[in-house]
This record gives sequence, C-alpha cells and structure tokens, in this order.
Amino acid sequence: MSVVTDSPAHSSGSDDFISYLNDALDASSPDSSADEEAETQDEFEDVRNKRRKLESTEETEGSTSEGIMEHKLVVAESSVKVDVCTHPGSFGEMCIRCGQKLDGESGVTFGYIHKGLRLHDEEISRLRNTDMKKYLFSKKLYLVLDLDHTLLNTTILGHLSSEELHLLNETDSLEDVSKGSLFKLEHMHMMTKLRPFVRTFLKEASEMFEMYIYTMGDRPYALEMAKLLDPQGEYFNSKVISRDDGTQRHQKGLDIVLGQESAVLILDDTEHAWMKHKNNLILMERYHFFASSCRQFGFNCKSLAETKSDENETDGALAKILEMLKEVHCTFFDKLQGDLVDRDVRQVLSSVRGKILSGCVIIFSRINHGALPTLKRIAEQMGATCLMELDPTVTHVVATDAGTEKSRWAVKEKKFLVHPRWIEAANYFWQKQPEENFVVKKTTNPL
Repeated sequence: MSVVTDSPAHSSGSDDFISYLNDALDASSPDSSADEEAETQDEFEDVRNKRRKLESTEETEGSTSEGIMEHKLVVAESSVKVDVCTHPGSFGEMCIRCGQKLDGESGVTFGYIHKGLRLHDEEISRLRNTDMKKYLFSKKLYLVLDLDHTLLNTTILGHLSSEELHLLNETDSLEDVSKGSLFKLEHMHMMTKLRPFVRTFLKEASEMFEMYIYTMGDRPYALEMAKLLDPQGEYFNSKVISRDDGTQRHQKGLDIVLGQESAVLILDDTEHAWMKHKNNLILMERYHFFASSCRQFGFNCKSLAETKSDENETDGALAKILEMLKEVHCTFFDKLQGDLVDRDVRQVLSSVRGKILSGCVIIFSRINHGALPTLKRIAEQMGATCLMELDPTVTHVVATDAGTEKSRWAVKEKKFLVHPRWIEAANYFWQKQPEENFVVKKTTNPL
C-alpha cells in the first residue's frame, strides 16, 4: 500500500494524512499479520512476473515491425501500469510511497506528525493546497498559538516566592483538568496557570480556525500543556510543534505548518520569534501570573499570584483577541470579493489593524530614542498619522512627562495628553483605549 497515492490526504487534510500515516506505519510493524504480508508479497510478485513476460516478448520479437511493437506495448501497459515514484517523502531512509532506500536528506522534517517523517517540497505544497481547499470550503482559516505568556504561565516549583506558597494548597485536580486552571505537575516539578478565558477562547476559535500549538519549550512540556488545554483532543490532535521540530534555532517558522501562509494567523507574545512572518502575527500582551515570569522580563513588581488577583475573565486579553479574530474571519469570508483561494488573511489583518487609531494625529514628546521608532511604527500600522512638529491638526501628544513644551501645549489647546502605554494597549487589545486611563504626570521642570 502507498502511504501517499492511496492516502486520504489526496482528498482531505493533514489530520487525515496523519491518521493514515499512523495506520500505515502500524500495519508495517512486526505486529502485522502474516496474511497481510503474504498478500502484499503476492501483489509484488504478480507485477514482477508481468514485467518479465513483457521483457521476454520484446526480446524474441525484436524483428517485429514498429507498428506491431507499439501495439504490444500499449496492451502491456494497459495491464501493468508502472509508475515512476517521485519520492514525495521519507520515513527514516525509506520512501513513504515505494519503500525504496533514499540517499541524502532533502525537504522538511515533520517529526511532530510522526518521528522520522520527512516530506519533500512538492508534497508539502500538495498537502497545503489540499488542506486549504478543504478548510476554506468549511469556512476555516489557520491559527498558530504560542503557549507561555500567551495561553498560560508556568513556573518551576522551587521558584515560587514566599508570597506564592499559598498556591501549593490551591491547585486543581488532574483527574478532570477541564474543570480547573491551576495545576501542579509533580513529575515535571512545575506549576502551570491557564490564562483566564482560555477554554472559551479555544472552543470558539476552533469553529473558525484549524489550530496548531507552536512553542519554544521542549516536546514533553508541549504535550503536557496540550493535555491541560485540550484534554479531549478536540482542538490540536497531532498539531503540537515544539522547539525540537523547528528548522531554525531560536526562530519559529511556517515551513513546518501544513497551511498556506496566506491563510495563517499567529498569536504569540514575542515578535522576534517570527522574523519571517510578521505580517501573519498578532502580538499578544504577556500573561505574568508568577513572580518568576515578572523577573524574567525585568519587571520589579508583584505578580498576580502574589497579589491574589488575575486578569479579567470576560474583558481580558484573550476575550479582546477573540473579538478581533471574529472580525478578521467575517471580513475574509463574507466581505471580500473574488475566489476564496486568492484571498490573503494578511491583508485583512492589516486592514483591521489600520482602523484602530484611524483619525488620530500624533506627535511625540521626549520619548526614549530607542523606543520612538517602534512606537511610531505601531501607531502608523494602526492608522494614526505621526507628525514631527506641532500642528493644529494634532489630536494626541504622547509623552512621559507633563512638563515638556509639547505636553503643556496639549493641555492649553485641550488636546489629548497620553502616556506611550496608550499606544501599546491599543495594539494589544486591537481597540482604541480611553485616554483618561493613560494620564501623564509631571516629572520635571518646564522647559
């Protein structure tokens, strides 16, 4: 049996390919029945005998006219169709289609689908095209989800602060993880807190997207977190990618995702991890439940656990991102014109982002030179116009000090004076934030 040509992957998506591959590999294991092996061997022998008969006929009738020979070849080919294998991929050193031993390594390894599986570029392209048609027909796109600081937060048990030790007596049962959010994983010496709203987020997102997990954590950790998030295997199936599966060190890439880039969205807290796919990225506000997480990113403040608080369930980061994903999904499928396969979700994402600060005219005052280019870029991506000099059209002065000349001008002219976090919050929540929540305090003498 051919893993490729007989595979459901020719008519369905990567999940079917995964299932078929597992079945095929199981069937070729030492546990396979002797009858199946004998049947397969008989088929190979039958083809070999027909080929020998054809070769013998060609040798003994070498003087036959060209027309008769062509006729015999046509008849022979009609009874024995001999395919030249294109070697679409390999398992170990064997072609997954014909079983031939292959020299060298080419293509991309998909170890998260099955250990040792490598697919060549043409096969990857074929699977992506097949997958895309299937999911677009079902009104689904792709969503690649980071774990740490995006969907959850994890700490080493030994790194719990003295003010977090109360958590050791507040963990939820691992018998039914669907009912809990705080888990102690003794065998990994870890504690994990799921982000508020994450279960609702995954349930509703799964109706619009085919979802992957992609983490820089190692594979055992990734699989443990997947069990906490998806205990019934409803959302991710075999689509759990770890750092062990990546093709570039310290980088994540869509080369190991069986989805067309034009239909993939990425949700991650780290922009630098996706240098080649920034147009697919939705940057997520980091979730710092544990003190060790705060320290990791240089925050000198108490963690949520230490203050015995948490993000808002219905008005927090994941809830806001879900609203935006629904808008992108609706725009892609219901508002764009033309064939579905020609649409690009990256353009939709850019369009939705460009409306957030539309109509805002911004000027910056005394912003750190290192931070200024990034703030300006983000504001412009969200539709704002950024000026270098004061102008009557300015609507917002962004500053960290209310005592600067531009800040005082904003107060006098009754313009909005906001802290840079106003731009950052709009970017994270995909929504213009109330200016009164980002008041700037006077910290220096007027200039």
